[in-house]
Amino acid sequence: MARYDRRVSTEPLRDLLAGAFPDATELEVIDRTGGGDHFQVVVTAASLSGLSLVEQHRRVYEALSVPLADGTIHELRIKTKGAA
Repeated sequence: MARYDRRVSTEPLRDLLAGAFPDATELEVIDRTGGGDHFQVVVTAASLSGLSLVEQHRRVYEALSVPLADGTIHELRIKTKGAA
């Protein structure tokens, strides 16, 4: 049986987030189920400071719009905060 490689499924998403949040001090993508379609992302970035939680999450959704639209991401949990 082949070993599941978490990096394969999370790295493209992490790259998209890194491009959208180049100032991120924390950037994490976790495959919650091991199936490659249920993710949790954590983003801490100065560019999120002063934005409402809804606006912070909207920016994450924008960054991941393609994998959300094409079904790559089936479920997404988001944790964000601004950095000082």
